Amino acid sequence: MYNCDEKGETLKFYRYQDDSGGVVPLIEIRPGHLLNLGPPSPIGGFEDLLGLAQQLGSSPEDLMENLMGKGPPATTPAELESRGLRLLSPLVPKEVWAAGVTYGLSRDERQKESSLPEVYARVFRSERPEVFFKATAERCVGPFDAIGIRGDSNWNVPEAELAFVLYQDEIVGYTIGNDVSSRSIEGENPLYLPQAKIYDRCCAIGPCVVTPAEIPDPHKLTVQCEIIREGNTIFSGQTSTAEMVRTCQELARVVRKHNPLPDGTVVLTGTGLVPPENISLLAGDRVKITIEKIGTLENPVIEV
Repeated sequence: MYNCDEKGETLKFYRYQDDSGGVVPLIEIRPGHLLNLGPPSPIGGFEDLLGLAQQLGSSPEDLMENLMGKGPPATTPAELESRGLRLLSPLVPKEVWAAGVTYGLSRDERQKESSLPEVYARVFRSERPEVFFKATAERCVGPFDAIGIRGDSNWNVPEAELAFVLYQDEIVGYTIGNDVSSRSIEGENPLYLPQAKIYDRCCAIGPCVVTPAEIPDPHKLTVQCEIIREGNTIFSGQTSTAEMVRTCQELARVVRKHNPLPDGTVVLTGTGLVPPENISLLAGDRVKITIEKIGTLENPVIEV
């Protein structure tokens, strides 16, 4: 059994699926070592962990540590894969919202692509940030599942983003989001934003959720994005969440203002990594997004 005194630097919540379709919740107690939170366990996703913690009057971190000693011995991702378990998104959000133009580079690139560039300059300077509805659970995929690019768009890009999870209007965790987008559709007219952003497999979330206690400052994280085609890296970029002109708390406040949100809502915070104009995602590509203290979200690409 796991000894709580052996706790590593972070507690990361993961969700796997076994060959019978059952959900297996696990936490990473130290790099490469995962601990099953059951059985028996009523936790099917991070949102269930939050609900159970609330019922017990506990914090998510304390609840995870309490459950540690009740599961089987620690295992590794390789062992889980050898047993046929598949990594899932760490939660199933009823709603996903997103913010745009939160980095200077994002503003610049949107101005380049748009027929109305001043729209993006104005929102970058404005007190009110750009926030928009991104996806439902049915439109989201987890790690290693295929993200989609629209068949009616000739310029599609990944958008590597820090994401946060809201529960009862508070930020309770951080994860990685890929806000897959059609730059050609949005660039044609800003009013086409919903079509550029919301469609089948338009959003990836994962690989885990890390609680705020483990990431005290989300605005000091390195973000990397890589596009791989036929085994070759055709784009690689790096930025930092320190470059954000909006804070996570500010975005959380705006997205929930006059707008009741279901518990477990995920909010994407915008991207500071934009591939150059000569790169568009193609079916068969792979996208890898890595954020410091969280991990790597990897997905293949298909046309939808």
